Amino acid sequence: MTSRRGMLLGSATLLAGGMIANLCPSMALAAIDPALQDRFMKLSSLLINHQLSPEVGARIVDNAAGQHKNLGQMLDAIIAIAEKKNAAQVEDFFADIPEGELKDFAHWVIFAWYSGCSSEKRDAAVFTYEEALTFKTTSDIVTIPSFGFSGPNLWTRPNLPLSAPMPRF
Repeated sequence: MTSRRGMLLGSATLLAGGMIANLCPSMALAAIDPALQDRFMKLSSLLINHQLSPEVGARIVDNAAGQHKNLGQMLDAIIAIAEKKNAAQVEDFFADIPEGELKDFAHWVIFAWYSGCSSEKRDAAVFTYEEALTFKTTSDIVTIPSFGFSGPNLWTRPNLPLSAPMPRF
């Protein structure tokens, strides 16, 4: 038999666990250096001519920091190339990025923003779905699947109106 005290203790434990779980992602992202994140967002805005989410950028730079130990130097090198060319868009400076690690990293940044994940492998880290740029380009015409009767797709046949004169038998 469950007592009221046991129910209250269980509910408090669940509430505290939920609050801790909600704080963990923001605490993990707080470990990224804000200056590094600002430089990453600057590079991203040079490589991609879209409005980019800083929250998604924080997830991407967190993953990139784990993969590339010299992330700050790569960011500075690519940004310096863009600034030297007075680049306003990616086409102005992308050809000047040297082949190898820098160009591969620039391609990876573009891939991460468009796909919303770190690679096409099964163990890829997912950064976002609805903020991924490949989804955003079609979000105005892609309907959200729903099994609701009054939702976006309805998933039912429309009701046909009854004809005015009802037959009499």
